[in-house]
Amino acid sequence: STKYRVAVIGAGPSGLASMKACLEEGMVPTCFESSDDMGGLWKFKEVSEPNRASIYRSLTINTSKEMMCYSDFPIPADYPNYMHHSKILKYFRMYAEHFKLLQHIRFQTSVKSVKQRPDFTRTGQWEIVTENRDGQEEKHVFDAVICCSGHYTYPNLPLKDFPGIETFEGKYLHSWDYKGPEDMYGKRVVVIGIGNSGGDIAVESSRVAEQVYMSTRRGAWVIRQVSDNGLPVDMKYNTRFVHILFQLLPINFFNWFGEKKLNTMYDHTMYALKPKHRLFSQIPVINDDLPLKILSGSVVIKPNVKEIRGSTVEFEDGSIVEKVDTIVFATGYNYDFPYLPSNTMYKSGHRVGLYKHVFPPNLEHPTLAVVGFIHALGAIMPQAEMQARWVTRVFKRIKKLPSIQAMIKAVENDTKDIEKHYIVSKLTPLQVDFVSYMDDIAGEIGVRPSLLWLFFTDYPLFKRVLWGPVSAYQYRLMGPGKWEGARQAIFTQFDRMYHVNTNKPKTTSTASRSLKSLILYTSIWVVNC
Repeated sequence: STKYRVAVIGAGPSGLASMKACLEEGMVPTCFESSDDMGGLWKFKEVSEPNRASIYRSLTINTSKEMMCYSDFPIPADYPNYMHHSKILKYFRMYAEHFKLLQHIRFQTSVKSVKQRPDFTRTGQWEIVTENRDGQEEKHVFDAVICCSGHYTYPNLPLKDFPGIETFEGKYLHSWDYKGPEDMYGKRVVVIGIGNSGGDIAVESSRVAEQVYMSTRRGAWVIRQVSDNGLPVDMKYNTRFVHILFQLLPINFFNWFGEKKLNTMYDHTMYALKPKHRLFSQIPVINDDLPLKILSGSVVIKPNVKEIRGSTVEFEDGSIVEKVDTIVFATGYNYDFPYLPSNTMYKSGHRVGLYKHVFPPNLEHPTLAVVGFIHALGAIMPQAEMQARWVTRVFKRIKKLPSIQAMIKAVENDTKDIEKHYIVSKLTPLQVDFVSYMDDIAGEIGVRPSLLWLFFTDYPLFKRVLWGPVSAYQYRLMGPGKWEGARQAIFTQFDRMYHVNTNKPKTTSTASRSLKSLILYTSIWVVNC
């Protein structure tokens, strides 16, 4: 019989993981990548290219290496904990070469359309039209399609929300166009938006600008990458122990505790940062430098812009800044799947409704999936990889999805839950809890680590899985796709974290936690039942 053929759209981190998952299940992937290289968002270009993600020259990831790597391919020990985009791209190349993915990628090939074949009811197949760099179109037939085209591609530039922008005498740009602070020497700059990009751009430009103002509608909680004892914040707090506590105690306790801890470092009210929402209602801004820049006056926090007149910007509190040279709109992104027919995607409220954020729930055959269209306080790489492992097993019919009605009901329930627990908008319509979501999809595959089983069969590993960070290696310990190196990777993850600073592996001792353990074992039983 002919091999099952899968089209993968995009060769970024999600596309690479999807190709590997296809190969693991004996399928033949063909990846269409519109640019001349892999890496997606993480491939830096000096000039932003339309319909592609774009990053700035200095960008460093805000997730540590042990928490962002793929589950069976640890990042080298001598790589820094928070990696520059150039190092991330090198890691992707190593991954692609190791798992022999390059031969499956067709570069400089854009996907123009994806539509169901006339015999879709019988076959579930798709017809894809692609265009190469010479403008030649080609038709293909695939058994299934995985969309990995990302959601940082279409800049949101809401000029209509800024009265008088047409009178502005300086230069304005979206953060998508920002590459570095070269054009901001001695300038007066207003950055609109306080997400991670806005924070980075305000900090970086403040080193050369005369003055930087940062305008925010709702404020933000700002956390540091460098946590207690100098550990990466995600290695310290993104643990199963903390996750279990979140399930046992009310969220308001964690909001109170977390906000108190953040305000101990710097009072968000004093810094004019305190938002209207609670800490765990929205992904916080991760920026170690912003508080110092505010304290030193290099960055001044302002409320929403009320009006722009020539080179003058007036804010909603009545304050005015004159002689503004540059406005940077760090106002997020719209998302779209322009190559898909409009009736393919199910709409739930103002978001694209996907079953478990992967499968359109209204298709006759589950042969179309979206991987990497997810938003959580954690790196996309392990989440996309988990999704891809599930998707390929659904394609192979090893896993069966529920009925269309059941999936639509689940999507609508997700929409209600998201709106209840998080601050969402048309731009960020989707947020999930990292560990809950990883465990949910892992449960679909059969690779969720069992704390009970580990407690009785491998107590040293149990301790590290419970108390240590929820790194992706945990999802290679058992079940389909089990990796023999997973246990060792978990035992040595702190060695790799320390290695880059000390130049020698450091053995981490697990402190005696017997009292805590006694309290917790009952809760672990509850969680695993």
